[in-house]
Amino acid sequence: MSIYTAIASGFLFPLHERLKHHSTVKVFRAMEDSQWWDEKRLKELQLTRLRELLQHADSHVPYYRELFKRIGFDPKGVTSLADLKRLPLLAKAEIRAHTEELKADDAKGLARFNTGGSSGEPLIFFIGSERVSHDVAAKWRATRWWGVDIGDPEIVVWGSPIELGKQDRIKALRDRLLRTRLLPAFEMSEPKLDSFIAEIRAMRPKMLFGYPSALAHIAEHAKSRKIRMDDLGIRVAFVTSEALYDHQRETISTVFGCPVANGYGGRDAGFIAHQCPSGSMHITAEDIIVEIMDENGQPLPAGRSGEIVVTHLATRDFPFIRYRTGDVGVLDEKPCPCGRGLPLLKEIQGRTTDFVVAQDGTVMHGLALIYILRDLPGMKQFRIIQESLDLVRIQMATDGTFDETSCHSIEAGMKKRLGQDVTVEIERMAEVPKEASGKFRYVVSRLPARRA
Repeated sequence: MSIYTAIASGFLFPLHERLKHHSTVKVFRAMEDSQWWDEKRLKELQLTRLRELLQHADSHVPYYRELFKRIGFDPKGVTSLADLKRLPLLAKAEIRAHTEELKADDAKGLARFNTGGSSGEPLIFFIGSERVSHDVAAKWRATRWWGVDIGDPEIVVWGSPIELGKQDRIKALRDRLLRTRLLPAFEMSEPKLDSFIAEIRAMRPKMLFGYPSALAHIAEHAKSRKIRMDDLGIRVAFVTSEALYDHQRETISTVFGCPVANGYGGRDAGFIAHQCPSGSMHITAEDIIVEIMDENGQPLPAGRSGEIVVTHLATRDFPFIRYRTGDVGVLDEKPCPCGRGLPLLKEIQGRTTDFVVAQDGTVMHGLALIYILRDLPGMKQFRIIQESLDLVRIQMATDGTFDETSCHSIEAGMKKRLGQDVTVEIERMAEVPKEASGKFRYVVSRLPARRA
């Protein structure tokens, strides 16, 4: 660790958090210790914090006060994590319908947030300082797993035009002091990509952070320009907020000459899990209880695939209790060789809307369709949109090396997997648009959410 990094992580960042009245440093220090606890001790901590959350919700959150009264639920009677099953799941529709009632009457400093709404209407919700402190602490801990720390030079590829526009002088000063450079993920023209590559080479960051699609796109561009990026001393590339595909991991790792550390979570659900150098996705168990549910809302054991449902224990100001993420995953019973006692997500298979359905009812992951287009010569960008069981639209951006006869093989491949009577519409465009956030989705299903 350099002297400057030690000053930034040990003094500048803690001072920043103290001035914002955040408890990040205290939470981080506790997490540094509790990550090594065994399963029994971690579950005891979860149960204690769950009782506190539920009792506070009963006393201060109108939505839960009414809900608990209606179903006859007494938070004081919670004696096991299994008692969570007595509560209904919290879907986005409930949050939209009861946003004001979900605010605690003693909440202070609530900040308004929203998800991008890529699969429908955006979700508006609120976050208090407790939640922010815990989420930042969890990210900080995971950063240190890879031998880097706050204050090490960092390139962040992130954000929508709106988010980037909120960068005021104080945030800009903070980023300079902590040696963080923000690049806009939503703007990826060739001149911009050239400038990104030049900035990365000039800064020589110790770590990268961003959407996997954005970092992979920059890596592919550097490769096409025959510009080396593996000689900069980058130690790790952190990716999150999208599904990480194997080909993206390989591209980022090869071009930048560093391992790729996956992170799973979101603004709504929090930082749920982070990958350690041993390859395991560790759940932030001190703050988050993860359940895997079948289509009927019943818990599934480890090893079974289902919807990821989370209870965030640091959300007293605006509770997320048994929140349906819309993502599909699998819990792992095996411990990680790194020695941490934090529970593991064995697989994160993507959103329910990342799955497509054939005309005969077969449910498959969108990867089955991605492989049809991904490696075609001249294919720059694509998106597959399943509008219905009978219609699939493919948005494509290609270069001059693309063989137009490939359109026939694309159509044949789609029909082979989805059914011979499926209509395949191919839309040619100069550039396939990203979402407003800068994220990119390869597969979008308009069908009702289903699971494999």
